[in-house]
Amino acid sequence: METTFAIVKPDAVSRGLIGAIIKMIEENGLKVKSVKMIHLTKQEAEGFYAVHRERPFFDSVTNFMSSGPCVVMVLTGEDAITRYRKLMGATNPENAEAGTIRKFYGSNVEANAVHGSDSPGTAATEIPYFFSQMELVN
Repeated sequence: METTFAIVKPDAVSRGLIGAIIKMIEENGLKVKSVKMIHLTKQEAEGFYAVHRERPFFDSVTNFMSSGPCVVMVLTGEDAITRYRKLMGATNPENAEAGTIRKFYGSNVEANAVHGSDSPGTAATEIPYFFSQMELVN
């Protein structure tokens, strides 16, 4: 069993897509281990995306991620990281495969409905940014 981190981004939350996205996750064999709705401050978004601080999109993505509520989750399952990334689809919804979350619900590269950890190391950093050990239910 592997654990990964997921976000339903502000664009998808504002469009009432939380349930539809969680349904897709569960129908694809991943289990929600923990979930909560939050509203990141600009500073919290900058902390989360600190690895991208020097990238040209840093200010835009942190403004977007602090623009409204989002839902953060810890997912678990066999090969959870790979399986969730495949389910998310390409970062740009125009390039995402049919049947993926981003193809269904993404609007553009930034407002692409969801985020997911790209490796075990990233998941190990992202999960404790939002969840205490007590919040992780087996």
